Amino acid sequence: MAIGAPIREHEGPVPDDLFAHVSELDGPCVFRGAVAEWPLVQNSHSSIQDICSYLLGFYDDKPVTTFSTDEPIGGRIFYTDELERVNFNQSKRQLDAVLEELAELATQDEAPTLYVGSTSIDHYLPGLSERNSLPHGDLQATVRIWIGNQTTVAAHYDAMENIACVCAGQRRFTLFPPEQIHNLYVGPIDFTPAGQSISLVDLDNPDLERFPKFSEAQKHAMTVVMEPGDAIYIPAMWWHHVQGLDRFNILINHWWQAVPQHMGPPLDALLHALMNIRDLPEPQRQAWRVFFDHYVFGDKDEAAAHIPEKRRGVLGDISDDLARQLRASLRNKLNR
Repeated sequence: MAIGAPIREHEGPVPDDLFAHVSELDGPCVFRGAVAEWPLVQNSHSSIQDICSYLLGFYDDKPVTTFSTDEPIGGRIFYTDELERVNFNQSKRQLDAVLEELAELATQDEAPTLYVGSTSIDHYLPGLSERNSLPHGDLQATVRIWIGNQTTVAAHYDAMENIACVCAGQRRFTLFPPEQIHNLYVGPIDFTPAGQSISLVDLDNPDLERFPKFSEAQKHAMTVVMEPGDAIYIPAMWWHHVQGLDRFNILINHWWQAVPQHMGPPLDALLHALMNIRDLPEPQRQAWRVFFDHYVFGDKDEAAAHIPEKRRGVLGDISDDLARQLRASLRNKLNR
């Protein structure tokens, strides 16, 4: 697959506080060798057995969630025809057994897919993050590990900021800016392979007769192949298509959101709008578009400047107490 312009790469020494550095960037960025000294990365240069042994030194015996197939599918975690169901099996297994099977599958030219995705390091591998994660200070970052063979995760977005670190095997990232949602032919919101809506376009073999607007998305795509030890910053809401290129791959990522803790997932608001706004008569839909532009996407201070501060309520700064009141009110309205 050859798609997209190169992703910007950081020049010079990697900043000590990578989280603070990327907060000032206006798009994705690659940091070569940023985590090359992590023990997990160092072990990846020897053998699969060595890196598995290192991981299992932290394993506390909790079963992990796996995605697997009975037959080779080319590694693409996706749907069956007509989106009737997903094309993989999901189960709970012991990590030592999964790693043993991955080592065996790595000897096969065409192997079934086996994947451990988005697994909390601190919950399943306590202690691993002490020397194999980025220092994030006071940020409430979630650190997760992804382990598998040659798997492909279709283009999807995350609502949080993301720094992903390649720890074993090569990975190819293909990114699209948020506004390309119109050209990515995104699948269902409430029936997804792994929690996030995905593009239905196969980037390895795009069907431009079925998905003609994808040719426009291709013009805005950015691609990079990353080696063990490299890190990439993926801004929130950017679509990213991720391929494990080797027979054994590990990635550790850091998700965070520098917003007040009272804020919930924005997707909740989208679902509520789909239920209550999308199918209104067109004049009302357009009126609500104006309201959202004014109150949500416009200047917050300007929208409420004429109201005494103590009476601004939800139009002013939302405190934890006010957020609790709003959630309680919304629950009552939804349970009508």
